[in-house]
Amino acid sequence: MEDSNDAVSLDMETIYLGGKEHHIRTGRGAVSVIVYGDQEKPALITYPDLALNHMSCFQGLFFCPEAASLLLHNFCIYHISPPGHELGAASICPDEPVPSVDDLADQVIEVLNYFGFMLQLKYRDRVLGLILVSPLCKAPSWSEWLYNKVVSNFLYFYGMCGFVKEYLLQRYFSQEVRGDADVQESDIVQACRKLLDERQSINVLRFLQAINGRPDITEGLRSLKCRTLVFVGDDSPFHSEALYMTSKLDRRYSALVEVQSCGSMVTEEQPHAMLIPMEYFFMGYGLYRPYLLSESPRSPLSPSCISPELLSPESMGLKLKPIKTRVSLQTEKGRER
Repeated sequence: MEDSNDAVSLDMETIYLGGKEHHIRTGRGAVSVIVYGDQEKPALITYPDLALNHMSCFQGLFFCPEAASLLLHNFCIYHISPPGHELGAASICPDEPVPSVDDLADQVIEVLNYFGFMLQLKYRDRVLGLILVSPLCKAPSWSEWLYNKVVSNFLYFYGMCGFVKEYLLQRYFSQEVRGDADVQESDIVQACRKLLDERQSINVLRFLQAINGRPDITEGLRSLKCRTLVFVGDDSPFHSEALYMTSKLDRRYSALVEVQSCGSMVTEEQPHAMLIPMEYFFMGYGLYRPYLLSESPRSPLSPSCISPELLSPESMGLKLKPIKTRVSLQTEKGRER
């Protein structure tokens, strides 16, 4: 008899590798979308960070055995790659205008319309839920803007050189997995470094320029009524940004999960830490219902709840590094009473 974990892993790998790639031409250029699963199921859309695609940004999460029943068996996955970031992408013509972040959002809308469902991310009332990993909501600070300009110049003149790769790896991972003079970098960092070698520098440059020109969207966050789950590693360079963004979201509909000893890319560095919060998130919609539970638990992501509660992986029998969640001031005051 096969080991159960091996059976799940094999099934998950078959589903994942059995996806179909679509090249969709939009009004703002062609976009690659990898689709996995039954398109009759609810849609789960992913979009990666700078210089990454679905393989380098979400492989750790979707190859995690426990994710098979939670994600791949309950949803149809649509992995959207930024322009020129798909596997084997050619260089984008330098004469093409650099897209703005609004242009990239419009591309996503066109892709979703192509597949026949109106989950338009520009319209808040049509979004069922958001899972954000190390998100940004403010315009870049002067220091970030200047540093991104320096990196952009290196990309333009030297391509995907050592300096650019180190900048990106520091953006993604904690020092613990990147290693140092005495500790070798981890396998996930080595794999990511190899994948970065395959990126076309001009394509990464265009995406970085779009990010560096992003507007401040803080004012619109309070009116965002879809439930939102935010993950961030406490070693992420964007940790304070994620805390700031969460403070601006309506606490009735949002929760923050801080993963200790982790960088920005929680999906690769500590994917197991995402599973329990996502289970609660999906159960709030009735999209995932474990056979042991007849109804959704009281959760920060359940419509009947007002504030987040602490999640305890240890109490559920999982050996994870501690996960912290932000608790609203109202909850803290209530406990003091």
